[in-house]
Amino acid sequence: MEERLPKGTLGGQAVIEGVMMKGPDSYSVAVRKPDKKIEVKLHKYESFGDRHKFAKLPFIRGVVSFVESLVVGTKTLSYSSSFYDEDEVETKADRLFKDIFKEKAESVILGFTILLSVIIAVALFMLLPAAIAEIIGKWISSHVLVAVIEGIIRLLIFLIYVVLISQMEDIKRVFMYHGAEHKTINCYESGDDLTPENVAKHSRYHKRCGTSFLFIVMIVSIFVFMFITAKQMWLRFLLRLVLIPVVAGISYEFIRLAGRSENPVVNALSKPGLWVQKLTTKEPEEEMIQVAIISVEAVLYGKPYVDAVNEAQGIHVEK
Repeated sequence: MEERLPKGTLGGQAVIEGVMMKGPDSYSVAVRKPDKKIEVKLHKYESFGDRHKFAKLPFIRGVVSFVESLVVGTKTLSYSSSFYDEDEVETKADRLFKDIFKEKAESVILGFTILLSVIIAVALFMLLPAAIAEIIGKWISSHVLVAVIEGIIRLLIFLIYVVLISQMEDIKRVFMYHGAEHKTINCYESGDDLTPENVAKHSRYHKRCGTSFLFIVMIVSIFVFMFITAKQMWLRFLLRLVLIPVVAGISYEFIRLAGRSENPVVNALSKPGLWVQKLTTKEPEEEMIQVAIISVEAVLYGKPYVDAVNEAQGIHVEK
């Protein structure tokens, strides 16, 4: 019987018509291309924590993990979308950008995309709720109550955002692949063989999901931001930004515990995050499950497996 990775080792993300899966020392991305063939790539990966032991300390590791997930997720999302961007015409701005940065153009674009995503997320889910709470706070003397109201506003904005984007056809399919990713991890961690029939039987919800993490971030931020009592509004906003890593670190530790524990209290606290996953995951088609299985097995069996899958379909993958 093959030796299985410990529970909590595998993690993934849905991408455009595919699934990214990350293991202890590598990550893979499998994409069903427009011609219906499944292309899979495997990348060796050494985390910041593997090179610097302090980055594996509790709470610090949460911030490191979040940043690394953001980088890998953006990179694989860009890779998957490249199969469906063939009709895009290169503009003068694109050519100028490549002329300036040359071989570093792709890395610069990736960095800019991540930076822009973070700025938009912070503005929408942190600063906007804080600004609305500041207005409401003019009529409320308790800063604790204002912090709770801010948290509720933040949750509402997040839920409205998810509901709105879930109406887009492309996002609906991403959410179906998200469901396939969860089902495949659940199947593997339960000890079942990775077949489409077995995977389909498992839940599309998972306690270590990024959706649950974001939901916990929203809740933890309420309690952390309660301690902000500065008189100046600009300082209160600045302190929120400074405390984001603290919120992320605490939230990660809870998600990590939830993913490894069956404690009734932990399970109860995990329920709201699982409920939100009803919005961000959908039941996948069998073809999507096949893609998720290949992505998991690429991480488990390495380069020989990846080469065999691509060669069997006549796919040549650039190194």
